Amino acid sequence: MIAAKERTKAAAGAADPMRPELYRVQRSRRESSDTFTLELTPPRGYKPTPFQPGQFNMLYMPGVGECAISISGDPADDGVLLHTTRVVGTVTRALNGCKAGSRVGIRGPYGAPWPVAEAEGNDVVFVAGGIGLAPLRPAIFHVLAHRRQYGRIVLLYGARTPEDILFKPMLRKWSSRLDMDVYVTVDRAEAGWRGNVGVVTNLIKRAPFDRLNTTAFICGPEIMMHYTVLEILGRGVNEKGIYVSLERNMKCATGFCGHCQMGPFFVCKDGPVFRYDKVKRWMEIREL
Repeated sequence: MIAAKERTKAAAGAADPMRPELYRVQRSRRESSDTFTLELTPPRGYKPTPFQPGQFNMLYMPGVGECAISISGDPADDGVLLHTTRVVGTVTRALNGCKAGSRVGIRGPYGAPWPVAEAEGNDVVFVAGGIGLAPLRPAIFHVLAHRRQYGRIVLLYGARTPEDILFKPMLRKWSSRLDMDVYVTVDRAEAGWRGNVGVVTNLIKRAPFDRLNTTAFICGPEIMMHYTVLEILGRGVNEKGIYVSLERNMKCATGFCGHCQMGPFFVCKDGPVFRYDKVKRWMEIREL
C-alpha cells in the first residue's frame, strides 16, 4: 500500500509532456522577408533538457495555439534556445509579433536527431533548401566543434533569391574556413548577385566528397529532398548513409493525435530525422 502511494506521488510529480514551460523572448531577429529567429531563455530555476541536433520543440502562444519548430541553435549553448521559422500560419504569425520580454510556451525537445556520432570518420555532406538550413545548423555546429572526428565537411545550400538566404553572416564565416566547403546557389538571381544560379541539386555534381565514406544530411521541401537523394545516389553514396528530415503535420509531438503518421511511422516520434532507406517507400507515394 505504501509502495502504491509512493508511485502515485512520483507520477504526480513527474513532468507533464503536454505542459509547456514559459520562456522569455530575449530577442527576435529577422532573417529574411518572411523568416525570423526567436532567442528564448528559460524561466529562472528551470533546467531545460539538453537537445540534440535535429530535434524540435513545440512552441505555444497563449490564446492562439502551438506548432512544431526545429531548434536552430548551438547544442553546446544551454542558456539560449534559437528557433528559426517562416511566417506560414496563425501561430507563426503570432510568434513573429513577439518582442523582447514576451512569453512563449515551450514543450520538448522531441524527435530523433541527426546521427552525428555515427557519421564520425566519414565525409559529411549537408544539403539544405530554403528554411531547411535551420534544422541542419545544430548538426553543423556539432561537426565543426568536433572537427577532427570527421573527414571533409561540405555544405550545399539553395535559396529562392539572394534576399531569401538565411544566416548570411554565418555562411560568410563558414565560407572563410579552410576546413569546410560551402556552396550557395539561388533559383533566381538579382542585380549584384555573382554566385551560383540554379537549383541546389546542380551543386552535387561538383561537391568534393568520398562516395564510399560519406554521410549525407538533407533538409528542405520534400520535392527538393527527393531529387537531392537521386543525385547523391548517382554519385555512388550508399542509401544507408543518407538521412532526411520530414517535418510534416506534427501537432502533439507525442504520437497521440496521428496527424503526422506516414505509413508505419509517426514523424514526431520516429523522426523527424529518418535514414532514407527506411522511408523511401513512403516518400514516393504522392499526397501521403
